[in-house]
Amino acid sequence: MTELQTQGIQLQQSQGMPLSRQGGAGPSDHIAVLMEGQTVMVPVHTHAAKQSPFTLEDNTQSGSKRLMRGGIPVTDISFARQPKFYELATADGVPYSQIATLHGTEVLATTVLQNCIRYDQPETACQFCSIGLSLAAGKTIAQKTPQQLAEVARAAVRLDGVKHMVMTTGTPATRDRGAQVLCDSVQAVKAAVDIPIQVQCEPPKDLVWLDRLKQSGADTLGLHLEVVAPEVRHRIMPSKANISVAEYLRAFAYAVPLFGRGQVSTYILAGLGDSEEQILTICDELIALGVYPFVVPFVPIAGTPLEHHPAPPSAMMNAILQPLAQRLREAGLTSETSKAGCARCGACSSLKSYEKASATTASSQQSVAGVQS
Repeated sequence: MTELQTQGIQLQQSQGMPLSRQGGAGPSDHIAVLMEGQTVMVPVHTHAAKQSPFTLEDNTQSGSKRLMRGGIPVTDISFARQPKFYELATADGVPYSQIATLHGTEVLATTVLQNCIRYDQPETACQFCSIGLSLAAGKTIAQKTPQQLAEVARAAVRLDGVKHMVMTTGTPATRDRGAQVLCDSVQAVKAAVDIPIQVQCEPPKDLVWLDRLKQSGADTLGLHLEVVAPEVRHRIMPSKANISVAEYLRAFAYAVPLFGRGQVSTYILAGLGDSEEQILTICDELIALGVYPFVVPFVPIAGTPLEHHPAPPSAMMNAILQPLAQRLREAGLTSETSKAGCARCGACSSLKSYEKASATTASSQQSVAGVQS
């Protein structure tokens, strides 16, 4: 899984294109692959994927696809199906798929504000961000109303069995940094359908907005660091880096008592310049606070300044995720304990698989110890 997420799958034109996304926030340039009982987001539109050793062949016996590596069969896989709610539109003609999308196989996701103050100027924009690409391509709308989100969420739960929802947002020029529109959106969706919701934004300048997000009905919170070393942050995120890691840590310390241990998370992109040691060091601080550090391999997205940046080697991801999974399990902060959002889904990283492997190893060691005693 780690190799797939760093190298992608090379698809042939004749094979058609399974359900995938290009541009926008979240897992872009990916397809949702179902393999060995787990959903994995795998790059297919990136430059690296076009050179990947992983390819697909038809398995005529099972009707599924066979994953090949250098011509050697690896395993059978299948793809997420097109959700039924994509066939619908609002009364004024906006397709539901422009309001919210399916991430993985059971997560409804939306970017409430598709504009961001940090994206407007090339010299300040986060170099990996593609939030404006899907808007420019007409695949989404600039702002989703609470009523639209409630309508789509209700349909996604009813028609496709969606289990939880993620609401993220571009950052507006306000002190709440997007928390206000998230509060309004969560309240509307919760009034329409019973579904756990994660909200994601930058740490508000006034942390009382975190109280308001919780009061609105949000179940989990994502405050995304992206990268951790100061010099890397200023190079990759010239504007967002002005919110220091220390400010994030203060917001985390404030948020965990509100939402609970394991219900606050952060996204860390490995492969942009942070060392393995730097990532694991900040993860230790986050775990001590009760925050789940969701470490994912950086995937370069076409059309962004970093589109030709290499993905991290799988050896680097293994060196981070294996010890991180062990530390998370020991702290009781596994993905399974999260109520909603990226940590619960886990499809953009193989961290969830490392957690399961760590738990299996620990169980085996306990069994051996029991026999020996």
